[in-house]
Amino acid sequence: MFAACAVWVSLIAVGLGLLWAYENRPGPTTTPPAQWPSDSRIHFATDRATLVIMAHPHCPCSRASIGELARLMAQAQGRVTAYALFLKPEGAYDDWEKTDLWQSAASIPGVNVVDDDGGAEARRFHAMTSGQTLLYDAEGRLLFSGGITGSRGHSGDNAGRSAVVSLLYTGEAEAAETFAFGCPLFDTQSECRGSLDDRDEH
Repeated sequence: MFAACAVWVSLIAVGLGLLWAYENRPGPTTTPPAQWPSDSRIHFATDRATLVIMAHPHCPCSRASIGELARLMAQAQGRVTAYALFLKPEGAYDDWEKTDLWQSAASIPGVNVVDDDGGAEARRFHAMTSGQTLLYDAEGRLLFSGGITGSRGHSGDNAGRSAVVSLLYTGEAEAAETFAFGCPLFDTQSECRGSLDDRDEH
């Protein structure tokens, strides 16, 4: 009996360890452009900062990122123009990207939701992970790059959102870069890819 209990406890410990490692493993990132990409089809604001968040519409952990975006926009009080760019891979059916995550982002006051056909915009901004957020100033200079959640799929106070809000109010922040937690945008083997061939939700 004791041996069975020990095995059971060990299995739980291993499972919790794997879950913790998954939740705290950041997504891949590269260095974003220091200046707003001149070939982007969206334009940065010249009278305030501009925020861009990249999202995979079938990424469940990005629900937390969109939730944090809503909190950020409530705190921003008109100090930022925001875009949520939703990946739409080549070959995806019509409205593939119009998931509940899209609808949640579209419902946030001040957020402009944009189709990112073929991931062209994400590539222009060198984004690789859903939830990656960039903040540029009124002259198109990069101020912040990273995620606005503390771990994968977890809402709550975190260094990324705090940094963006601080930059919007004071022009300064303790960190100009944080980890982004979410599904890979371009990994065809990702668990968050979503089907391109049928209309079943991931």
